[in-house]
Amino acid sequence: MDVKSYMTSHVVTVTEKTKVLEALDIMKENDFHRLPVVRDGRMVGLVTQEIIQENSPSTATSLSIHEMNYLLTKTTVGDIMQKKVVTIHADDLLEEAAARMRDQEVSVLPVVEEENNIVGIITDKDIFSAFIDVMGYNNRGSRIVIDIPEDHPGILEDITNILAEAQVSINQIAVYRKNHFTQIIIQMDSPDLKAVKEILTTSGYTVSSAIFKEGKKPD
Repeated sequence: MDVKSYMTSHVVTVTEKTKVLEALDIMKENDFHRLPVVRDGRMVGLVTQEIIQENSPSTATSLSIHEMNYLLTKTTVGDIMQKKVVTIHADDLLEEAAARMRDQEVSVLPVVEEENNIVGIITDKDIFSAFIDVMGYNNRGSRIVIDIPEDHPGILEDITNILAEAQVSINQIAVYRKNHFTQIIIQMDSPDLKAVKEILTTSGYTVSSAIFKEGKKPD
């Protein structure tokens, strides 16, 4: 999967001349925590609620609410924005976006094209949605987990052949490997979990989990 499949294409932005209070109002109205800052369609920075808080007068000072609001009214986004922003391209793999967020400890990546033209934005929530989709967790059907204590070439082919011979249609399949232990997770149409589990067990495999999900109803 690529970034453009899960990014938000309609991006709310502000300019360097936008007042901080106005930026806060935009965030509140749209339930955002950050806004890309653009100049002629090109991203030049990022402003977040955290950055605004860091640049706001402390409540411990003797400033009155009126004075604080006055300062925020005069302060522009360009005065406080983060200029060095971690970005991603629309055609990059979603896994690259996830790794970049983790490594850079950020929860959002502006999506840019050449010359820093902003075309979208992707957040950690979008990554979570993609993971759920890939695993087929919201789909109706059976879901089984097979434990593989000793992995070796040909196991995946063997399991898929066993299920194919039993005329079981596989919708999603994933392989987890950690600490020399492997699990294979399979999402399938067949509602007859008992029969599928028996087929795999008879073939020498250990099914550690088997559930049937009705699926999530569309919003």
